[in-house]
Amino acid sequence: MSTFAAVVLFAGVLAYAVLGGADYGAGLWDLTAGGARRGQGPRHLLDQTLAPVWEANHVWLIFCLVMLWTGFPQAFAAIMTTLYIPLGLTALGIVVRGSGFAFRKVVLHTQQQRAVGAAFATSSVITPFFLGTVTGGIASGRVPADGHGDPITSWINPTSLLGGVLAVAVCAFVAAVFLTAEARRLAEPELQRWFGRRAQGCAVVTGAVAVAGVWILRSDAHRLFHGLLTRGLPLVVVSAACGLACLALLHRAAPRLLQALAASAAGTVVLGWGVAQYPYLLGSHLRITQAAAPDTTLWALAIVAGAALLLVVPAMALLFALQQRGDLDST
Repeated sequence: MSTFAAVVLFAGVLAYAVLGGADYGAGLWDLTAGGARRGQGPRHLLDQTLAPVWEANHVWLIFCLVMLWTGFPQAFAAIMTTLYIPLGLTALGIVVRGSGFAFRKVVLHTQQQRAVGAAFATSSVITPFFLGTVTGGIASGRVPADGHGDPITSWINPTSLLGGVLAVAVCAFVAAVFLTAEARRLAEPELQRWFGRRAQGCAVVTGAVAVAGVWILRSDAHRLFHGLLTRGLPLVVVSAACGLACLALLHRAAPRLLQALAASAAGTVVLGWGVAQYPYLLGSHLRITQAAAPDTTLWALAIVAGAALLLVVPAMALLFALQQRGDLDST
């Protein structure tokens, strides 16, 4: 039951990493689109694509928090009492991002529009960065099983900083590919080229960060490094293959195929981390079985989680289908 609960928890992490990551990455391209006139086209496509679905993906974050809190209370307490600084900054980023995206549609003055737009775009970058540092702190074993670890070095360290930079880069790549596909679907060749160039550049940066990360993990997170080169290696290879295929077919493949390849490239990276981390929940000192709640609690949690997924997954699928068909009002 503990392994089953961990798999369900990680499925939520995977969904948030891919779907929420695409939303966060779009904020980076909003930030770098240029002035009001030069960035009008890219920002309009961003609004048109994000507006119907951008807040819905937080359901996966809530799902993960509930699963972790209920199914693995010891790990939840350890993470919250150690990584409270990056987690607090993540929560602040989510709130500021949501406020900025909502208010920039209703404010009238140019200066106010720029301010709330900058708030949305900047928080879209810092939020995945801090989530990446949290992941790095957990994976590198800097969260003690009893909690109350060092509040600074637990997330300001080589592995955490690598996780933060890689999270931003992957989010930006997925978003650029998704938006390239959307521009092609909407017959916007100029925007397709604009986002396509950024997808290609971002792929190069992401690859360079990943290669540099090999040496960082080798010296700073030896067990994670070993896991990625053994059990997780097939998933890392699949991720690289999907990314390369995505670039090769960027201007030729059907939009849905491009989006599927980009999502697979990001998802298999996260899945590779999970496989390399198993059977530990925290670093190499707290196993899933040790951190799990009693079996009675896990059985109740499994029933509730199953019911929640039966409600959420079809609803989310319908939402995305309507958005892809253009049936939702994005204003």
